Amino acid sequence: MLSSAQSPSHAPVRESFGALADGTPVHRWILTDGRGTTATVLEYGAVLHTLHLPDPNGRAGEAVNVVLGHPDLDGYLSERPPFFGAAIGRFGNRIADGRFVLDGRTHRVPLSDVPRPNALHGGDQGFDARLWSAEPVEVPGGSGVELTLVSPDGDQGFPGTLRATVRYSLADGALRIDYRATTDAPTVVNLTNHSYLNLAGEGTGTVLDHELTLVAAAYLPVDRDLRPLPGSPAPVAGTPFDFVTARALGERIHDEDGQLAIAGGYDHCWALDGGRTDAPRVVAVLRHPGSGRVLTLSSTEPGIQVYSGNALDPGLTGPSGRPYGPYAGVALETQHFPDSPNRPDYPSTVLRPGEEYRSTTVYDFGGTGD
Repeated sequence: MLSSAQSPSHAPVRESFGALADGTPVHRWILTDGRGTTATVLEYGAVLHTLHLPDPNGRAGEAVNVVLGHPDLDGYLSERPPFFGAAIGRFGNRIADGRFVLDGRTHRVPLSDVPRPNALHGGDQGFDARLWSAEPVEVPGGSGVELTLVSPDGDQGFPGTLRATVRYSLADGALRIDYRATTDAPTVVNLTNHSYLNLAGEGTGTVLDHELTLVAAAYLPVDRDLRPLPGSPAPVAGTPFDFVTARALGERIHDEDGQLAIAGGYDHCWALDGGRTDAPRVVAVLRHPGSGRVLTLSSTEPGIQVYSGNALDPGLTGPSGRPYGPYAGVALETQHFPDSPNRPDYPSTVLRPGEEYRSTTVYDFGGTGD
């Protein structure tokens, strides 16, 4: 029997997924790993549209989609929030007041976090609202697709022409996302993916019974506009933000806690132990006791934004035809810290000509999480 390193790749399949208002076609790429895992990726927004997993105990039956999404392209075109499965850029998370200073020059990004005075996820027309070009890539034991976007100088107020790529690679029950970017002028970059996970299956209820472990002893408390407070990350010990050992998301989400009250639940960034690394290391484990499904999340990033889907609209319906609602999924967004361009005490997000932005996150569903 061939090992995964020797086994042949599975060519991704491209199929139509509608068209933009001007008639430009949009395609969906279907990735398989030969083990029953299937991912679909849209050219629009570089969206992870679906991720079907086989039964973790090997029982026969249909694979289950564990990421939330819209059933068709119109949903992504008309509903920018909640950013289902999208590639987020040029800067993921919030920039306070939509402004930052780089090399003595002030840059302004459209405020897009209504009613809060922040630029959120790259402005009002971020990378999630763009059509990316796509090419298949060979992946031993699986399949992949690489999407490319050129963001011109001044795009959403950001300086420099940025060439960004997002590569999805599926093999051996693990989905790897590699981000790369280069620029022709100094700029700031913070790319991430905004998938919402429900390991019981999208549209099956809330994720409050999911058990989360984070390799993080500190988190970033926020002000009423969800911007990090001044000062160092705060210890999680003794707070509802302590996931150093596995804890159900719903165990303390309704505690009387000022930070939880501000966000209506979890919408905070944890400072991952060890900071940024060159190679992905385990940063989180998400387990659904009912199904036995486990996600082991690895990343190179210094932070992880956990959003428990507090404000998901009950009127939203996914590919399954079932409605969502608050806590229908949890987003685990590996990234740099929010408002980093305005916080010299945080790891830098500045990218300069001649440098390459690199980031990798791996969603591994093949293990037990132990």
